[in-house]
Amino acid sequence: MIPRYSRPDMVANWSPETKFRIWFEIEAHAGDAMAELGTIPKENADAVWQAKDVPFDIARIDEIERVTKHDVIAFLTHLSEIVGGDAARFVHQGMTSSDVLDTCFNVQLTRAADILIADMDALLAALKTRAFEHKETIRIGRSHGIHAEPTTMGLTFARFYAEMARNRDRLDTARAEIATGALSGAVGTFANIDPRVEEHVCKQLGLKPEPISTQVIPRDRHAAFFAALGVVASSIENLATEIRHMQRTEVLEAEEFFSQGQKGSSAMPHKRNPVLTENLTGLARLVRMAVIPAMENVALWHERDISHSSVERNIGPDATITLDFALARLTQVVEKLVVYPEHMLENLHKFRGLVHSQRVLLALTQKGVSREDAYRLVQRNAMKVWEQGADFMEELKADPEVTAALSGPEIEEKFDLGYHTKHVDTIFARVFGDS
Repeated sequence: MIPRYSRPDMVANWSPETKFRIWFEIEAHAGDAMAELGTIPKENADAVWQAKDVPFDIARIDEIERVTKHDVIAFLTHLSEIVGGDAARFVHQGMTSSDVLDTCFNVQLTRAADILIADMDALLAALKTRAFEHKETIRIGRSHGIHAEPTTMGLTFARFYAEMARNRDRLDTARAEIATGALSGAVGTFANIDPRVEEHVCKQLGLKPEPISTQVIPRDRHAAFFAALGVVASSIENLATEIRHMQRTEVLEAEEFFSQGQKGSSAMPHKRNPVLTENLTGLARLVRMAVIPAMENVALWHERDISHSSVERNIGPDATITLDFALARLTQVVEKLVVYPEHMLENLHKFRGLVHSQRVLLALTQKGVSREDAYRLVQRNAMKVWEQGADFMEELKADPEVTAALSGPEIEEKFDLGYHTKHVDTIFARVFGDS
């Protein structure tokens, strides 16, 4: 991923230096286990640890790979150069390349998940703060983009909090599923390596042994991992789209923070555009782009092929780096979002009481009017508001069929905004518990 949409901790997780350091740890821990089992001399296992604090020469590894055409062999050759050929002769004993590659990849995905979970926690904290801040801030709810009934801005933040809380659970599940390692040798039979070596290495790396691997770790795990990232990305877009709608000039119920000196357009100096949430919408598409290839990686030939390899070299870093950046950006947007309660009320009253139509409908039915007739009466007066700009309450009061069932004060009572917020506390308790 390009630096513009990258943050240093996640980038570092995917650097060649990090990858080769994990490869080294896999080999070194495997040597310790083999020495403990008596498979190799202990002095040889100890010798490998000489490279513990030695920086690997990335250029040298690349140089070797240009000849060997094999990245793991290139690394092992360089490791032997550091440790000494005879001392390192038992490195990779009984192992195959996928033991190193797959176990390393899952370590990196697990660490990436840890970063993403921390990002999600920060976003949840921001959403919770804004939800309680605007718990009673009335705004109009919309369905099909059209005014429906009153809600609150706090409930808007709360529903996104609940969605992101579910996404945090998905990330937890994805992390647990991907945190496996395999050192089972060629075709996964442990013919040339003791299963206890795998157990030891996985324990040292914070993984669980893969119950049954072929020559690779099963890719349904990775498909589930990237699918979870795709769902998180879609939720980011969901929230970003709501903010973009609220910032439209005709709506202007909230907008992204516009900093001193910021420019919105090269041509029109007045512009204040929702550039951050538009950017988040685009980044969400990039993350989701990884999902289908991850699904297609599940079907490999027999005990292994490498059709998944080129895909994962791209989607592993790109999807996690992009999502890390997107979550951090969205958190900042939420924290700094400028909310306009007065505009919310103006929008709510724009159609002069029309949003209370359901209350009037229900009141008429409770007075004995059939639902069909009640709907006809309310809609008849509502259309005058749409088409003539009339006042809904006044039209109802002037309609003899309506007033035959409802008195003036009874009609007025149906226009009380407080009616729509009476269960906000109940909803908040469901979402936030006792907070």
